[in-house]
Amino acid sequence: MTSATAGDTAPVPPARTRKSVTGTRKAVVALFLLPALVLLGALVVYPIGYSVVRSFYDQQGDGFAGFDNYKALFTDDGIRTALKNNVIWVVFAPTVATALGLVFAVLTERVRWGTAFKLVVFMPMAISMLAAGIIFRLVYDQDPSKGVANAVWVGVHDTFAPSSAFPNAHPGGRSPLEAGKGGFVTRDAVHTGQSVALPLVGVAPDRMPHGAKKAVRAAADPGRVTGTAWQDFTRGKGVGRLGQVDPSELGYSGMRIEAVKDGKVVDSATAGADGTFSLSGKADGALLRLPAGNFKEPYNGVNWLGPSLVTPAIIGSYVWMWAGFAMVLIAAGLAGVPRELLEAARVDGANEWQVFRRVTVPLLAPVLAVVAVTLMINVLKVFDLVFIIAPGSSQDDANVLALELYRKGFSEGRPGVASAIAVFLLLLVIPVMLFNVRRLRREVRR
Repeated sequence: MTSATAGDTAPVPPARTRKSVTGTRKAVVALFLLPALVLLGALVVYPIGYSVVRSFYDQQGDGFAGFDNYKALFTDDGIRTALKNNVIWVVFAPTVATALGLVFAVLTERVRWGTAFKLVVFMPMAISMLAAGIIFRLVYDQDPSKGVANAVWVGVHDTFAPSSAFPNAHPGGRSPLEAGKGGFVTRDAVHTGQSVALPLVGVAPDRMPHGAKKAVRAAADPGRVTGTAWQDFTRGKGVGRLGQVDPSELGYSGMRIEAVKDGKVVDSATAGADGTFSLSGKADGALLRLPAGNFKEPYNGVNWLGPSLVTPAIIGSYVWMWAGFAMVLIAAGLAGVPRELLEAARVDGANEWQVFRRVTVPLLAPVLAVVAVTLMINVLKVFDLVFIIAPGSSQDDANVLALELYRKGFSEGRPGVASAIAVFLLLLVIPVMLFNVRRLRREVRR
């Protein structure tokens, strides 16, 4: 046996190639990623690149327009209105939806039926934007008999300020009444001991007050002025007598009658169910007036989809859909809040409002930020609700950038401007998206 000399060195083994943790080769990884990369390029990268290039060309697409299409973003009235409405959407829709989600999540945390309530609030998320738009188009219908919003609004209004039951009533032929200042006025003065006839027409039988009874000719009273206000109309040719109370005719129940002297109201009365009324001796020598308040049009509610309210109304429908989304995410974050911190605050003397404001909200701040930013990205792209809910007469007032992109590209035939709007929307979304990604990474590191 021979021993190795001192100068000899041990042979160095060849370097090994580093393999992936799972032992997968790079070629196999690339092969598996290829379909996803092809789809990503075809559905995301190519459309973005084509939109950017197309935004620099004219309407026909064969002439270079430079930044003319981008200048239209700030000079076209429709785009400026859309931009203003988008600002309103970004400010209010995420804020209101997040605030409601926070309130729902906190208030339902301790109640037994909290899960059922959350299920009901979250349920609109299962409805498509198209279906939600159709639902709220009906909810905001101007007719109170169809639109739920106006049915409730009119019901509340009529509770405190009842509408007239006789909006279409007016004097008929050879009537003692004529149009005057503030309503219909008798042609001649009345005197005590006289029974005055105040015939009117124009109210459909099915529109008469529910409490109306068959009209009665008021009996004369020596010291008072009496009379009857009634519907002087009987179905059938030659059946009724003009200016006379017939058996089938109804009284104007609730009609207000005023006695006017020298432009001043000296006495007033309200007709009974049979249309009869009675005024004191102060009415002697006065003219009788049926004030205009008897004939005002019934309150028809709020024009929710008119130019001034259409954007808040559509934002309301959006909040109805997305408040449940915010509630679920915030409730998940609330479940991770350490209970000992809340109890410690209560032990230190804080009331529930202080615990909520000083402890719960700060601890939920990361979750609230993620929810709000996610909703901001979502509202920048809102299209369906505005397109479906806003009627044609007020769609210009409810316009948003996504809808204006559609109109410019397909209705007006200006694809260059539409592409510029698309690029502008992308530039608006990217900073918000990056903020959300950075925050999510920060949370993962914690």
